[in-house]
Amino acid sequence: MQNKRINPFLLEMGINVLLPYLIYDWLSPSLGNTHALIISAIPPLAWSLFQIIREKRIDAISIFVIAGIALSLLAMAGGGSARFLQIRENLVNALIGLVFLGSVLIKRPLILILARAQIKARDPKHIDQFNLTMKNPSKRRPLVLMTLVWGAGLILSALLSCALVFMMSIGTYMIVSPVVGYGIYGILILWTVWYSKRLKKRSFPA
Repeated sequence: MQNKRINPFLLEMGINVLLPYLIYDWLSPSLGNTHALIISAIPPLAWSLFQIIREKRIDAISIFVIAGIALSLLAMAGGGSARFLQIRENLVNALIGLVFLGSVLIKRPLILILARAQIKARDPKHIDQFNLTMKNPSKRRPLVLMTLVWGAGLILSALLSCALVFMMSIGTYMIVSPVVGYGIYGILILWTVWYSKRLKKRSFPA
């Protein structure tokens, strides 16, 4: 009998969208909106930690994810109304976006730092060449642009989600907001892939 694996995208949507909604819908009548919302956030946070542990490697991206989880936990710990909690959760994305933009201001673009950390972890012998290449402003500029685009995209995602908080019921928001977030992340990833391929064609024309 053939082993059928669950589609990774469907698994992500189930854990990060459907399961939190079902938990909230089940618990809100007895626990109230705020407590039900806090408990419903546990599966996505636990799933993120599980994925990091499963990889058995702590790199720059993993640390970035862990930092996001920690900020989310702090947002939940502050108390307040359910809608205020939802707004604070979105401020995590906004804060990370500001970190991206701020890294450009201090001339240490975050995409460059993440790329350097990945190369150092996976192929250390090429790190010296990478550092030498990044001293060239024309080679460094694309990573600066990527950092700016990701920072702006994360802030846009946070602003849109904050607007949705006041436009929808809590339950509807829990379904729609992750879709908006995944959509923006998808656009950012597709743009990054397209831009990277464009850079390679410029550097190595046929």
